[in-house]
Amino acid sequence: MSAIENRYEFVLLFDVENGNPNGDPDAGNMPRIDPETNHGLITDVCLKRKVRNFVELAKENQSPFEIYVREKAVLTTTQARAHKAVEAEGQGKGDAIALARKWMCANFFDVRAFGAVMSLKENNCGQVRGPVQLAFARSIEPVTPLDVTITRMAVATEKEAEAQSGDNRTMGRKHIVPYGLYRAEGFISAPLAAQTGFSDADLALFWQALTQMFDHDHSAARGKMSARRLIVFKHADKLGNAPAHKLFDLVKVTRATDPSTPARSYADYAVAVDAAALPASVSLEEKI
Repeated sequence: MSAIENRYEFVLLFDVENGNPNGDPDAGNMPRIDPETNHGLITDVCLKRKVRNFVELAKENQSPFEIYVREKAVLTTTQARAHKAVEAEGQGKGDAIALARKWMCANFFDVRAFGAVMSLKENNCGQVRGPVQLAFARSIEPVTPLDVTITRMAVATEKEAEAQSGDNRTMGRKHIVPYGLYRAEGFISAPLAAQTGFSDADLALFWQALTQMFDHDHSAARGKMSARRLIVFKHADKLGNAPAHKLFDLVKVTRATDPSTPARSYADYAVAVDAAALPASVSLEEKI
């Protein structure tokens, strides 16, 4: 598969209702926020994890769409497959690493897309800089995380049951955002795609993952998260034809209802894309 021929930028709008989109382990797993503005934050790592999980489900972890960074994966064991597959034994050290790196790119979607640091002491496969990068997602307006008390009607052990004196209820906590609309921005580099082999088929799968990944990520903490808009800017060539920040500025999200009251649904916002200001050498595509 040949690599993509165009540069892309994209804006993903998604929301959460009564859920925790990205807990902060340094804050008792409360939803991440910017402490200066109280805007909600979601890390790029969190979003990439959801993309990886979707691709793993969609492609059943089969080559050439395997996932390198998986739950409980032993990375050196995975990299040993690369060295064995290319029969690198007996070749120069530099050649062995380069061939193993090429094999990893050819077989693992997330290596081709996001890159990876695979320069481990065992089974070194070098480093790959990925063409697909995302910035932190940020909520459009400040959010107010809630710490909700819940009860459990059972206990884990006999000792715990005895301590409750016949009452098996135990107390717990859930951390939620009542509602938040988040905006994530991303970049796709064609020159870097040429280095990893990120192809048109990979790109189509990536767009599919962004639009459907929340549908397969529901849990008690993330019961209602939805992708709302995916706005893609496609450049006419590999290097691009307009600064990314100017394209992002064309996408405006404003309140459609009284801003003095808290937003509680996507209908409380209006999304506008200034297509008239789009440079002639950049095209606009909407995936949602």
